Amino acid sequence: MTPELRIKRLNDHARIPAYQTAGAAGMDLHAAIEHPIVVDRGDIVPIPLGFAMAIPEGYEAQIRPRSGLASRHGITLPNAPGTIDCDYRGEVVVPLVNLGRDVFTVEPGMRIAQMVIAPVSRVDVVESDELDSTERGAGGFGSTGR
Repeated sequence: MTPELRIKRLNDHARIPAYQTAGAAGMDLHAAIEHPIVVDRGDIVPIPLGFAMAIPEGYEAQIRPRSGLASRHGITLPNAPGTIDCDYRGEVVVPLVNLGRDVFTVEPGMRIAQMVIAPVSRVDVVESDELDSTERGAGGFGSTGR
């Protein structure tokens, strides 16, 4: 059985997330704003989506940048991918950061991000005095490549 994602519109500008093709992994998310919002170079601006949702238990929503906005304009998410837990019921808001060279304007209804619904794996956390050894050991950033 396919899990159900329930969406509640919070304003008239909200658009229901939707897959754009049969093979799409993510649903497009639209800015639910009345007027354009300017995102200056280096700024982080929260963009409301105008809806709340009930994610099925055992799943999360991953909010990811749109590749076109990122590659053409430097518009991305500062916490990509962002996670929305299944017990959150507030309005979904996407923080956009402008890493580009130019000021960027978010227009009402613009597709600004995408959302992937994914299963969540949980583990039992166990404190231990010893860890098993590996070839890598405590090697940090860049330690696995040459």
